Amino acid sequence: MRNVLNSYGRAFLSQLHGRILLLSIAPFILSLILWGALLYVGLQPLIDSLHALFTQYDFFRTSGQVLATFGLGMLKAVIVPLIAMFMLLPLMILTALIFMGLFAMPAIGRHIGGRHFPQLEKKHGGSLLGSVATSLATFLLFIIVWVLMLPLYAFPPAALVGQAVLWGWLTYRVMAYDAMADYASVEERRAIMRTQRWPLLAIGMVSGAAGAVPGMLWMGGVMSVVFFPFLAAFAIWLYVLIFIFTGLWFQYYCLEALARLRGVRGMTDVAPADA
Repeated sequence: MRNVLNSYGRAFLSQLHGRILLLSIAPFILSLILWGALLYVGLQPLIDSLHALFTQYDFFRTSGQVLATFGLGMLKAVIVPLIAMFMLLPLMILTALIFMGLFAMPAIGRHIGGRHFPQLEKKHGGSLLGSVATSLATFLLFIIVWVLMLPLYAFPPAALVGQAVLWGWLTYRVMAYDAMADYASVEERRAIMRTQRWPLLAIGMVSGAAGAVPGMLWMGGVMSVVFFPFLAAFAIWLYVLIFIFTGLWFQYYCLEALARLRGVRGMTDVAPADA
C-alpha cells in the first residue's frame, strides 16, 4: 500500500504539469465530436424504441411502482431517457479509455519514464493495436458481467460494491496494459499483472469511484433539455481528466513494480515543480 500511496502523490503532482494538462485536449475533442454526432443521430431513436417497449409491455406502471417504493416516484416521467443514458454510459467511458490509450498514455509514459525511470530499458511488449484489442476484449467481458449484475440494483448496497469492483477491474486491465506497453516485455507485464493484481484493482476501484461524479452529470443531463449538451460535455471532460490522473497513477505504480522486478533502482527524485 505504501507504493500505491506514493504513486498517488506523484500522480497528483504530475497532473499539475502544463504538458500533462494539455494531454486532455485531444481525447476530449475526439470524444466530444464522436458523442455529439452519436447523440444527435441516435439518441431520439433509442428513446423512441424504449418508449414503445415500455408501452407494449406496460413497464411504465411497473417502473412507477418500483420507483414509488424507494420514494423516487417523480422520476417516472423521465425513466425512459434515464435508461437510455444508462445504456450509453459504458460506451462513452470505453471511447474515452480508447482515446486515452491512443493519444495520452504514450505521452504520459514518455513524461514519467524519462524523468523518473531513465534507467529502465524499453522492451516494447505492447502496441497501439494491442491497446485497442485489450480495451475491446476487456469491455466485452465487462458488458456481459454488467448485464448479469443488473438484478443487484434491487439491493443497492450489493449493486454499489459489485459495480465498484467491476469498474475497478475494467480500469486496471486497460490502464495497466497501456502503462507498461513501452517498457515491459510480454512476460514481465503478465508477471506484474499477476503479482500486483490486488493493488492494481484497488487503484482501479478508487479511480472508478471518482468516475461516479461525471457519471451522475451524464445521467442528470436528461433532467434538463436546455442544459443537457453542456452537462454531457462537462461529464466527458471530467472523465478525461480523471482518466489522465488514473493513467499517471498506474504509470508510476507499474514502472516502479517493473523496476523492482528487474532489480533496478526505483524512481529518481525530482523537484515537485518538475513532477
